[in-house]
Amino acid sequence: MRTTNRRDHAAAQGRFAATLLIAALFSGCGTVSKTKADSVASAPRVAVVKVERRDISNKLEIASEFMPYQEIDVYAKVSGYIDKLYIDWGSHVRQGQLLAVVQVPELEEQIQQDEAAVERAHEELNRARSAYSVADVTYKRLLDVQKTRPELVAQQDIDVSQGKDLEASAAVSAAQQASVAAKAALEKDKAMFAYTRLTAPFDGVVTQVFAYTGALLPAGTSSNIGNSALCHLSQNNLLRLVIPVPERAVPDIRSGETVAVNVSALGRTFNGKIVRLADQIDLATRTMHTEVTVPNPNYELVPGMYASVRIPLHTDSNALTLPVQAVQASGDGGGTVLLVTEGHRIERREIKLGLQTANDYEIVSGLKEGDTVIFGEQNQYKEGELVSPKMVEASKVE
Repeated sequence: MRTTNRRDHAAAQGRFAATLLIAALFSGCGTVSKTKADSVASAPRVAVVKVERRDISNKLEIASEFMPYQEIDVYAKVSGYIDKLYIDWGSHVRQGQLLAVVQVPELEEQIQQDEAAVERAHEELNRARSAYSVADVTYKRLLDVQKTRPELVAQQDIDVSQGKDLEASAAVSAAQQASVAAKAALEKDKAMFAYTRLTAPFDGVVTQVFAYTGALLPAGTSSNIGNSALCHLSQNNLLRLVIPVPERAVPDIRSGETVAVNVSALGRTFNGKIVRLADQIDLATRTMHTEVTVPNPNYELVPGMYASVRIPLHTDSNALTLPVQAVQASGDGGGTVLLVTEGHRIERREIKLGLQTANDYEIVSGLKEGDTVIFGEQNQYKEGELVSPKMVEASKVE
């Protein structure tokens, strides 16, 4: 009996020791887990973003102001007083539409004189032709008689008749030239008189009027052009934008390409088209002169308005991307990010960059989809530092 009691006592002590050991082990594991959780919770909180796949497009956005497709000052070809005026500020005119009529009395009289001169020249020509006809017939008749009856006609008479025939022929030629000259003078003065009717050379808008009914318009020659125009005419149904394209974007610009033109004053976006390229870099600005035309059939746009032109340069589909605030670019096509590992430790990672937009970078190598990186300033963190990450949306961070 005593032996049995000793064995039971020993077994009970063994079971108690085992229980204490298990309790100690479990108590130790809980302490480690709790200590680790407490460390992450007390670590500095950092904003992080995920590496995501998306379509990324690089666009060039440049501000410019609308200009008329073409604009001119309308001058009178001949000097005169404005007799009738059919336009005013803001008048919309069509090509060939009458703008004003200039009165030039002396030119009207000159045309009458030219018409009289043409009539006189025509009469002179008729008389010369009649005289030539008589002289020519006389000469030919004498010549025929001489051939059949040479004894009846003296050679001197034939020579005199021949001279008169040639003289009459020359008179006809002179009369013809005089008639042509008189007609040319008439046509010239009529052409000049046609300039007394000032018409629109293209569809446009009268943006300024410089002279009104009764005012004297001097002839618009190079010697006296000044403030002598009738009006200023702008073609506003088609506007142009002059874009200084930076040198880096020149290889991606294509003539005929459609671009988006945003007009903040109207809160609308219009379609424009690249129509002209200088094909030469301006050495002073390192830009290339590029023109975009924007149709304006309803005259919603007004020259002088500011517009922002967005020109697509390059697009990559399903590319790995990160916000620009998460990348410290090195300027050689590479950069660094601060990767947050699964253990919430910071790891500095070298990456290679591709396409850049205003908001994102394309990640060519160094990261994979789903990686977590710090969003914002990198200098305040050290590699290996324990952090508490907080996911943010880059689009909502100002």
